[in-house]
Amino acid sequence: MISETKRIRLAVVGAHLRSQPLNHQLTDLGAEFVRSARTGPLYRLYELDAATPPKPGLLRFASGEGAKIRVEVWELNSENFGAFMENVSAPLCIGTIELEDGKSVKGFLCEAHVIPAARDITEFGGWVEYLNRDG
Repeated sequence: MISETKRIRLAVVGAHLRSQPLNHQLTDLGAEFVRSARTGPLYRLYELDAATPPKPGLLRFASGEGAKIRVEVWELNSENFGAFMENVSAPLCIGTIELEDGKSVKGFLCEAHVIPAARDITEFGGWVEYLNRDG
C-alpha cells in the first residue's frame, strides 16, 4: 500500500507573498498558491523593527481588538513543510490562523515580546498595502 503525502495549507502575510522577496522559499519547495484570503477580525499587523528583508508580524488579539488582514494561502507537502520551517526564525513562528470564512490554516504569527518596538500597521489591511501606501 502506498501512502499519500499529506498536504499542509499555510497562510503567509509578508515577505513570502507572491510579489515579495522570500516567496521563492515556498516555490523552490513546490508550494502551490491556493488563494488570497483575509483573516478573521482577530489580528493586528506590525512592521517588525530591523527585519531584513522587511517583514511584518501578525499577532492575534481578543475579539473586537483586531481587524481582517490580507493573507495568501499556499499548500505544500508535509516533507517540504518541514524543510520550509527551517527558514522560519524568531520572532516569527507558525501557529493556527483563523480565516474570514471560518476555516483555520497554519500560518505566520509573531512573538508578542517584539511588539513594543514595532509599528502597528493594521490600518492598511495587509503588508503589500502598507508597502504601497505612498504611491
